[in-house]
Amino acid sequence: MKKRFKEILLLVIGGILIISWSYILFLSSVTLEGIRGDDTPEENTPLIYGLKADSQYVYFGQVKKNQVLSDILLPHGVNSQSVYALVQKSHGIFDVRKIKTGNTYAIIFSNDSLRQATHFIYETSMINYVVFDLRDTMNISEGQKLIQLSPDTATGIIQSSLWNALAGEEEGIELALAMEDIYGWAVDFFALKKSDQFKIMYDKLEVGGKSAGIGHIHSAVFTHHGIEYYAFRFQADSSSKPDYFDEKGQSLRREFLKAPLKFSRISSRFSGSRFHPVLKIYRPHHGVDYAAPTGTPVHSIGDGTVIAKGYTGGYGNMVKVRHNSLYSTQYAHLSKYAKGIVNGARVRQGQVIGYVGATGLASGPHLDFRFYKAGHPVNPLKVESPPAVPVPSEHMEFFINKALSGKQNLDNVRNTKVKKSGIPWPIGILFNIWPFTEIEKNQESNY
Repeated sequence: MKKRFKEILLLVIGGILIISWSYILFLSSVTLEGIRGDDTPEENTPLIYGLKADSQYVYFGQVKKNQVLSDILLPHGVNSQSVYALVQKSHGIFDVRKIKTGNTYAIIFSNDSLRQATHFIYETSMINYVVFDLRDTMNISEGQKLIQLSPDTATGIIQSSLWNALAGEEEGIELALAMEDIYGWAVDFFALKKSDQFKIMYDKLEVGGKSAGIGHIHSAVFTHHGIEYYAFRFQADSSSKPDYFDEKGQSLRREFLKAPLKFSRISSRFSGSRFHPVLKIYRPHHGVDYAAPTGTPVHSIGDGTVIAKGYTGGYGNMVKVRHNSLYSTQYAHLSKYAKGIVNGARVRQGQVIGYVGATGLASGPHLDFRFYKAGHPVNPLKVESPPAVPVPSEHMEFFINKALSGKQNLDNVRNTKVKKSGIPWPIGILFNIWPFTEIEKNQESNY
């Protein structure tokens, strides 16, 4: 009986070993097939910069000081004839002379014994890149990385300026510039009051887990001198451009910008009698002086036509723009003019027309800005210009409902000094999609 039991036990153990070994062999064959890629679906092939990079060798580097395209490619086996061909092919797509020190690049090599360079990718920014096909085709194309969107909020209390209030934030500079653009017609950023406040709801962009700036600002409120200025991004339909409107559907744009400079200070105001710092006499000053470093861009405050440009004695280098039959503006003491600024040239609102300087009778770099109504100087800081086109009447009800919801969401955000609140956006808001994503391009919502 014992002998019989031992035989049965040996058979059971042997069977288990055979089954286990067969199962291991089966798993090994599946794994090997997966590695070989015999049955791997096409869509699972890894991509790098939109290119198939399965089992290929990829070299990453950063542009060194004074390096040019040939310095990068020649050490990796790309001959000078190919480099020259790439330079010729790149005209109109990317200027290879603009390769910058510190920018990232990658070189992809073929998966064979020759290991030849097949593609060179240069990152023009965290988001954008240029692909140079080094094979016989020598194609050059532009691409964009996958961008992840996450809704975020920012709040702050003004102590000195919007710039300083946001300077410590990761996206502070971009947020400050965007806020200045949105509120440039409604809020005088050169006359901010301590304790002015703001709240912003916007899209934060990330690439590979790293911050890549901001997308759209969806809504904001800026409390200036006790008055709340709301801004809601809205696009009426596919044929119109998105813009910002207040809670009543009125555009935040005005016929003129509040100021021709960004982030400077007023050094002298409109006056009937001012002591001239150079002539040392009292005389009228029918303009506003904005102190700013030499080279600071000067923007036209509205659409118009250049009616005067040149050196004019005390005003130095000067540009004068006629906006319509009633209004014109003058920009003086410029260090130089922007490209294309000539008599008779048409300019758009916000277009750079020159750069701050100290030409003419000036004690230091600044812009002398003057505003004329019917040929007579008026105080630029007191000009009230009419609003732009409001939300179309057929879309007004829809917008008002959206604005009410957006206003409630902003009111629920607790304002903290400089620090972002991190409060998630409530369900129900339709998010705009940043147009530069590889997954969903060119998708826009109304809010």
